[in-house]
Amino acid sequence: MILGAITPKNQKDLRSSLHPNTLKPILDMGIDIIFESGIGKGIDTEDSIFIEMGAKSVSRESCISSADILLSSSPMADHEIATMKDKSIFLGLMEPFSNRSQFSAFQQNNISAVSMEFIPRITRAQKMDVLSSQSNLAGYVAVIESAKVLKSALPMMMTAAGTLKPASVFVIGVGVAGLQAIATAKRLGAKVEAFDTRPVVEEQVKSLGAKFVKLDLGDTGQTDQGYANELTKEQIKLQKDLQSDVCARSDIVITTAQLFGRPAPKLVDESTIKKMKPGSVIFDMAVESGGNVEGSALDEIKEIHGVKVIGFSNLPSFTANHASFALSNNFINFITDFYSVDDKDIKLDLEDEIIKSALLVHDGTVLNEAFK
Repeated sequence: MILGAITPKNQKDLRSSLHPNTLKPILDMGIDIIFESGIGKGIDTEDSIFIEMGAKSVSRESCISSADILLSSSPMADHEIATMKDKSIFLGLMEPFSNRSQFSAFQQNNISAVSMEFIPRITRAQKMDVLSSQSNLAGYVAVIESAKVLKSALPMMMTAAGTLKPASVFVIGVGVAGLQAIATAKRLGAKVEAFDTRPVVEEQVKSLGAKFVKLDLGDTGQTDQGYANELTKEQIKLQKDLQSDVCARSDIVITTAQLFGRPAPKLVDESTIKKMKPGSVIFDMAVESGGNVEGSALDEIKEIHGVKVIGFSNLPSFTANHASFALSNNFINFITDFYSVDDKDIKLDLEDEIIKSALLVHDGTVLNEAFK
């Protein structure tokens, strides 16, 4: 079997779908590895490093047409899908809700497509969970980039010139990204508060040394996958009003609320921004899906009523080396779980819980009703 890996079509995405420190398990299984020349450029890794390990550098076109299973950190163009090997497998990030034409391309060209975004949140699949591994790093980046923009230090400092008070950080949304944002801000010495619509995460927030802000929004809860339930319009308005005072006393506000396949909820409006101190910072981690913050803009830092609103995209790429290591491990863990040594092929068992969730196209059929 030939495993291929290509670079993302989005040039702002610096990640590599293969990391040299993760290749050994695949090579030990006798799988041949080919990769698009220059795949490690964004992580300062020359082709020679991959080649020394036993992988082979080829052109993008050759990689796509030769691979039995093709890895990518971003969706492929439809015309490239048409050049893939018959009955081969695409394994990667498909961004399925914003790239619907790819389903017809996979279907018409008899390609199986596995969307890593649909890996279920079950214990067995944690090692393949791309969304969690990348969100974890994104939460870290949000704090570091916010600290760069804030014109104050984060920790309390006792100096001969006087005591410098710690910065106040408020994290809205305590999923994987939010928890890492809390942990990073605490490590840097900030005073941290956090809120989530799921009261069950209060213990996790406190375990990181932060204060859990309690806002009574009525009946909320979480899905069976552990994500927060979507709030009603009334609950979102109530949340805005109740958290407004917390934002006003914060130096940094980090919003993390996203709804898979739907626009992000607007949680911080202009009236809240007006209450905040001049020079304070808001980092909108959901800007790529519409944004949590009124007025945030993709890949810009906008000043609104004296508050700097950051809307950077591709956050894992800010830590591209570690993001690539985690991403590559996610891919390789999937392959090693489903690879048949006897048949030298990936077995896509439609009864398997992971395959049933993540395999979106197979045998010329779109399997997920949402994309038919």
